[in-house]
Amino acid sequence: MAKGPTPGHGPLTGVRVVELAGIGPGPFAAMLLADLGADVVRVDRPGGAGLGIDPAHDLTNRNKRSVVLDLKSDEGPARVLDLVERADILVEGYRPGVAERLGVGPDACLARNPKLVYGRMTGWGQDGPLADRAGHDIAYIALTGTLSMIGEPDEPPTVPANLVGDYAGGSLYLAVGVLAALQHARAHGEGQVVDAAIVDGAAHLATMIHGMLAAGSWQDRRGANLLDGGCPFYGTYATSDGGHMAVGPLEGPFYAEFARLLGIADAFPDRWDLARWDELRAAVTERFLTRTRAEWTEVFAGTDACVAPVLSLTEAPHHPHLAARSTFVEHGGRTQPAPAPRFSATPVSVRTGPALPGADTEAVAADWDVPGLRPTARD
Repeated sequence: MAKGPTPGHGPLTGVRVVELAGIGPGPFAAMLLADLGADVVRVDRPGGAGLGIDPAHDLTNRNKRSVVLDLKSDEGPARVLDLVERADILVEGYRPGVAERLGVGPDACLARNPKLVYGRMTGWGQDGPLADRAGHDIAYIALTGTLSMIGEPDEPPTVPANLVGDYAGGSLYLAVGVLAALQHARAHGEGQVVDAAIVDGAAHLATMIHGMLAAGSWQDRRGANLLDGGCPFYGTYATSDGGHMAVGPLEGPFYAEFARLLGIADAFPDRWDLARWDELRAAVTERFLTRTRAEWTEVFAGTDACVAPVLSLTEAPHHPHLAARSTFVEHGGRTQPAPAPRFSATPVSVRTGPALPGADTEAVAADWDVPGLRPTARD
């Protein structure tokens, strides 16, 4: 069923976004804008994006609407420009130069709408020696040094899914960038291009670590530092049933409570004695192996010891705290993370399920006043 715009559902209500269909961080950034209330129209290509996922389950397309246009046809780019004329933001994730060859690059779009914010999402960026090369999250975070920090010291770096590069270093920076540029456009009537590169964002995420490195309080090697697993009271430990507990009592009072509840309060009077960190880690490891994850969760419940059970993706929605906050919601029979953050005056929500390719063509044609989108107008 075609969906109409849903006014009054978030702080970006009234903002119009054109998303040129892609994969990964571009769609996620557009979902963030849609979650916050923007009217996001996704321009899908005939035949789909080729990800092999059923569009009905692609949650990154929730709260959006979809039209199908062939950008390689004679009229496809013209219809995109019709949408651009009425839009505030455009998001695309092609390799550099592809949008230009298709006739929907920044020059063409800004000529049609000088106030447009043109958001570009790539791994390597729009320029530089690697700009034209293929890549994925793991390569981007590898090159920036970010990947080198994650994992055990004597093992290869641990792959953090594609959360650090694609979504933290990519989507979030693109969303912040286009909203900042939108503020400028509305204040000065001037659109611009936002070049969001995952390598830039992933590097920027490590700003604090670079400061610590310069100050001599961070070693440039894995598993040797306070926040990378090198510290015995900041890490994860196995329990007797194969589960794990996350431990992070960095401050003195929190550590004292942790040590007391774990049963090692008198064993290591100076927890900052680095020469004894291996002994402390062994003692903590041994203690956690004496009980199950559920038992340790009960021991530390209601305390400031900064200890939590490591939950799986399917377990997390059922945790009492997350359930109380509705951190996860169910919509259309699918449990999914709720939109974030939260707003007191303009609350946000999951309004609609994933946009099915082309399902909203008629509604968008009417709402955006682009009659040329209608199939009868293109026959």
